[in-house]
Order: sequence, then C-alpha cells, then structure tokens
Amino acid sequence: MTAELREIAGRLGDVPAYVYDLAALDAHAARVREAMRGTEVYYAVKANPDPAVLRTLAPHVDGFEVSSGGEFDHVSALFPGRRLAFGGPGKTAADLARRPYRFHVESPRELDLLTGDVLLRVNLRVASEGAALAMSGPFGMDPEMVAECRNRSGDFRIRGIHAHLASGLDAPALLGLAKTIADHALPGEEMCVGGGMAVDYTDPANVFDWETYGEGLRGLGRPVIRIEPGRAMTAYCGWYLTKVLDVKRVHGELFAVLTGGTHHLRTPVTKGHDQPFTVFGSAGQDEEITLVGQLCTPKDVFARRVRAALRPGDVVAFAMAGAYAYNISHHDFLMHPKPEFHYVSGMP
Repeated sequence: MTAELREIAGRLGDVPAYVYDLAALDAHAARVREAMRGTEVYYAVKANPDPAVLRTLAPHVDGFEVSSGGEFDHVSALFPGRRLAFGGPGKTAADLARRPYRFHVESPRELDLLTGDVLLRVNLRVASEGAALAMSGPFGMDPEMVAECRNRSGDFRIRGIHAHLASGLDAPALLGLAKTIADHALPGEEMCVGGGMAVDYTDPANVFDWETYGEGLRGLGRPVIRIEPGRAMTAYCGWYLTKVLDVKRVHGELFAVLTGGTHHLRTPVTKGHDQPFTVFGSAGQDEEITLVGQLCTPKDVFARRVRAALRPGDVVAFAMAGAYAYNISHHDFLMHPKPEFHYVSGMP
C-alpha cells in the first residue's frame, strides 16, 4: 500500500496517525487459515481490538480469545453469538457470570465459582530457549492443582487443557512445547496451546513458518487443537505516522524529535528494539540518529542510533505497528492529542 501510505503521509499535520492495511491483513489471515487447516484458530483480541481489524479477521478465525469483561463485551457486541474463549489470571465475579464458549480456568477456586465448559490452564516448568517472554509465575496451575480440579464436581464441564508457556518462538520450538502440553491432556480432550509465534522486528520479512507449524500440530493426532495467535496475526498490517519537529545535536549525538511518542506506540520500549521505519521527505545523506517523541522522559525512544536522513517536516512511517501498539500505550500522559486512524485497501 505504498501509494496510499505516501498520500496519507503527504497530508499529515501535527497529529500522528495510525494506518491499517486491511487488504494485507485479510491476505495474511487467509494464509494462516489455510496453513492451520484442521486446527482451530482464535484471535487473541488483546493484540489489537480495533473493530475494523476484528471484522477483517472474522471470516478467517473460529472464534476470539478475550482476557477481560471489557474485551468480552466489545467482541460480543461486534459479533453476537461468535465463539469466545475467556482467559486471564484475575477474573471478577462479574466475569465469571458470563457465558463464553470456553473458560480458561486459572485456579480451583475459580472453577468452583463458574458455570459452563472449561479448559484447565496448565503452568508447566519447561525450558523455552530463545523465548521473548516466559509465561511462568501466577499464570495457570501446576499439575498438582490441575489434578485437584479434575477431582472436583460442580456446574461445570472440563473439556480439556490450555497452556500458553512462552512467546517469541519459531515453529519447531512451539511444536516442541505443544508435544509437552499434549502429555498433560487426557485421551479425547481438547488442547489449546495458546499463541507465542515469533515476530521479528529487526527483519520483518522473517515471518513465522505457519505451514510447518500447522503440519506439526496435525501430526499430534489430538481431536481438537486450538491456537490463539495475536501479534503474529496483526503486527504487519499497521503503520504509525509521525512528523519530524526538530533535529539537533546534543553532546555530539544527533536526535530527531517527532510528533507523538511511546504514549501512542509503546512497542519499542516494551520489547527493547528499534522500530522499523520508512521516511517520506528527505533525500539527504544518511547519518546516525536517534528518533525520539514528545514525552518528558528519556525512555521516549522509537529507534536508537540508526541510519537515516531526516529534516523538520519529514514524515516517518513506523512499520509493524498493528499489534500491542496503541492499545497498550499510556494514552493520556502529558495530554497530547490522540492519533488519527486511517483504514485503507478494503475496509469492510
């Protein structure tokens, strides 16, 4: 969508803008759906709950994974009757009174308080070499707690197990975890192996191998296997556009100060990387430069000591901004204006 992106960049004012390429998202989701045939796909809404994004994904997924009452209500209003899996370690009484397709149960006490079909969330001590994030600690239950739940009775039906053990892994590593998870499911039970598919911000072309993953999951021979991808579904469809306000050298280091900041795009701070970007404007000589936002904190950094040619008035389009971006950012810090949102290439 280079032409559309350039056109929006050309009329960008002092308010940053998010741009979602819905056609690219639709094509990517279709590829994932084909690769994962035989496996249920639930999109993890926490990655990006934008209604246009969800509508684009809806034809390609079996349901949605939500992690709060707010997400449950949001998705239910958009898609009445669609299958929802409700997870998260801290469910309130109001949350537990809802009726999703599946609850992901985090504790024996939680099991006692709900009604409906459940998966028991298993927390396993396994090595996850290369993982960006290990979901240990308070998430889910150890095998002894799971066994305790299996011995309880109540107004619930245990349909299987759920485990999301790590994030940022390639297909072979995730398949290894899936095999370990399968060892904790009883014969005939459903098995949800969560998300965790790697997204490479240093090399956006290095996309997760969905075909290998789908083939491997089919080979496990379980009656129902479910995945819950989030970042790996939507990261590639989003851009965050900002304008260069100032370029200055401080103690010998060159900085470009941009509109917006990590109150709009928190991803580079939370993951500790340089956000990939494209520049619309300058044709000057590249220099080593650090790209920062408008916030009164030295942590407000998009990319550090990268090569770019920037002048005031240029537009910087940060790629890979379609997941865990605006929705996880501290929007109201310093009360800067909210970004604009644009939807191009086939908004439903």
